[in-house]
Amino acid sequence: MSLETLAPLLLILPLAGFLVTALIGRRLGKQAHWIPVLGVFVVWLIAMGLVVNVLTGAAPLIEGSEETHGYAIALFQWIPAGEFVVDVGIYIDALTACLLIVVTTIGLLVHVYSIGYMSHDPGYWRFFAYLNLFMFSMLLLVLSDSWLVVFVAWELVGLSSYLLIGFWYRKRSAALAAKKAFIVNRVGDVGFALGIMAIFINTGAAGEATLDIRQSIEILLHEGNANPIPLFVVALLVFAGAMGKSAQFPLHVWLPDAMEGPTPVSALIHAATMVNAGVYLVARANPLFASAPDAMVIVAAVGIFTAILAASIAMTQTDIKRVLAYSTLSQLGYMFAALGVGAFTAAIFHLMTHGFFKGLLFLGSGSVIHAVHEEQDMRFMGGLSKKIKITYVTMLIGSVAIAGIPPLAGFFSKDEILGEAFKLHFEWVWAIGFVVAGLTAFYMFRLMGLTFWGEFRGPKAVWDKVHESPWVMTVPLILLAIPSVLLGMALGLPLGDSTIHHWLEPVFAEGVELLGHEEAAYTLFGIDGMLILTSVGIAAIGIAIAWALFGTDLAGLHLPARPERVRELSARIPFLYRASLNKWWFDELNHVLFIVIGGRLAAAMWWFDRNVVDGTVNAIGRTTMEAGVGLRQVQTGRVQNYALGIAIGLIVMAGSYLLLAGN
Repeated sequence: MSLETLAPLLLILPLAGFLVTALIGRRLGKQAHWIPVLGVFVVWLIAMGLVVNVLTGAAPLIEGSEETHGYAIALFQWIPAGEFVVDVGIYIDALTACLLIVVTTIGLLVHVYSIGYMSHDPGYWRFFAYLNLFMFSMLLLVLSDSWLVVFVAWELVGLSSYLLIGFWYRKRSAALAAKKAFIVNRVGDVGFALGIMAIFINTGAAGEATLDIRQSIEILLHEGNANPIPLFVVALLVFAGAMGKSAQFPLHVWLPDAMEGPTPVSALIHAATMVNAGVYLVARANPLFASAPDAMVIVAAVGIFTAILAASIAMTQTDIKRVLAYSTLSQLGYMFAALGVGAFTAAIFHLMTHGFFKGLLFLGSGSVIHAVHEEQDMRFMGGLSKKIKITYVTMLIGSVAIAGIPPLAGFFSKDEILGEAFKLHFEWVWAIGFVVAGLTAFYMFRLMGLTFWGEFRGPKAVWDKVHESPWVMTVPLILLAIPSVLLGMALGLPLGDSTIHHWLEPVFAEGVELLGHEEAAYTLFGIDGMLILTSVGIAAIGIAIAWALFGTDLAGLHLPARPERVRELSARIPFLYRASLNKWWFDELNHVLFIVIGGRLAAAMWWFDRNVVDGTVNAIGRTTMEAGVGLRQVQTGRVQNYALGIAIGLIVMAGSYLLLAGN
């Protein structure tokens, strides 16, 4: 049986796992994980086989393409409406393959990790059912070749996110966070839906109405200025959907609150896979965005602003998961900045490396929370490196990777984004990204210092019970640490045909051609070498400051934490400190705009509707009824009365006629 024949199982198995576990999972009890985990494991095996075939060129050429190896598999016809047809199919090229590596690998490891993390939860079976629903939704999103099917998957991912964030629905904060995520995402989804409608209108105006992604983009580009809706508008509407799902400013407020869900949810959905959907969407539509360069500038501006905004907030947060959540926002901002400057490959490169080391950091934070009995405030941690060494070492690897220290993965992908921005004359993107690199290194090693170094600051009873997580949780940490170290070198160094640049060149060739520039991998000399030195230097400064303020037990150094120095520095910049601690008051601003002002406006509109609109309609009705009550008095049912009325009417008419004739 060929891999192409097995490809539909990528969707069938997780969907079946969800349905079966939802139906009989309660009866299976603590064995409910077997069906979902085994299903995802088989999905991973099939996906890796397809990925190897696509990236090595062993897969056939896709029909209609001279360079793109992969698979285009029609599953069934969904909407037949005359000449307009929507098919459900699977499309796998190099870009899809890169996403499959991240989604299926991290998805599998999160499933395994959850066996230990959720073992004592009464909703154990329900959690694994939801995880499989998410895997189905995310795989459908990246495999679909139709805008409409992508939108269906887009909404299913949102539903899965709602269910998993609000998994502990009896907890008010979790229920509110799930609702907030769902509503904020709908704002972006409205824009995405309008973008799909705009694509349909433009292709219909060309006489070839279609929602096939590749065909529609070709039609839009060939029509040029003849499109009824400008490509600039279409691109921005598509980007609106990406902003919601990938939590970009101003739709970023839902992601930190999503940490109310179980930690495996944070790792799978809100760090490694779902939030990457927006990056994937813009990358998939790269020729569309390349045809609207003004829209790309907006993408870059939103991305780099989100990067520095989120980094500035992460510096003062005390909840370990919220620090990582704002870090995710910041790194996603890097990716959108790369897409905006036209460094498409660099964006996907960073998506892949970030998925692994951020998944590692989130699962590591879950191991920490498990060790200290559900405490998430880092102010009540410290000294944990002495008791949970595997968690400590793996999280240290993840922190070094995200800080951009060579030769770990984050160094190659993040520096390629900064280098491409500089070489493509987006110096403002490079400058802000350079500052963000320093802030990232600082807040990550602040997290390490508060969590693992120094002395334990929580209750002694908790310290006495601190222990390493079971193997089912630590093994995924170790496995995620490996690509966090090696993936950047494997994909970023110029090693012939194995580089990510070689893989993705056919995918982004048209977009790069429209922009009139070429992406190039790093060389270690000239301007690239200078950029590398400055980027690593700012990261090293950030780490050194964090070491000096929060202490370290690393490499035999025993520097004490200096909380008094931290308080002194914070007191020097009280406004900035309060702004960062309060997340720049965006939640409060949204409350004022949409709850207070919006609520009053809605109340005023309701008053107008009730008293003016309904009042007018009801008054007309009452007048009509009252007139009817008066007039019905003449309806006696007697023929003599009616004849008398007719006679009187005739006399009046005759008299009026004679009077007028006499005049």
